[in-house]
Amino acid sequence: MKRFNPETKTFKVFNALYNGQALTASEAKKRFGVGNLAAEASRIRQSGYAVYANTRKAGNGVQVTEYVMGKPSREIVALGYKAKAKGYTLDTI
Repeated sequence: MKRFNPETKTFKVFNALYNGQALTASEAKKRFGVGNLAAEASRIRQSGYAVYANTRKAGNGVQVTEYVMGKPSREIVALGYKAKAKGYTLDTI
């Protein structure tokens, strides 16, 4: 599993999510200077962590996407094992 350089924005987002914080794009922009939270979440997912994007309505009625780290579902774990049994690796995808 890949480690993140502690000086990067990806590490800062990862650290917040890993410690149980939920992040929206505006929070990530203010706190870490991240312009594209979806891309950071994708990088973290590609390193093997389950990052979920949940949508909710904010107090002003605007729909907001909130990112959280969670536990992967049994289905996702099973798919990983099936892919591995077929010989797929991260290098071959």
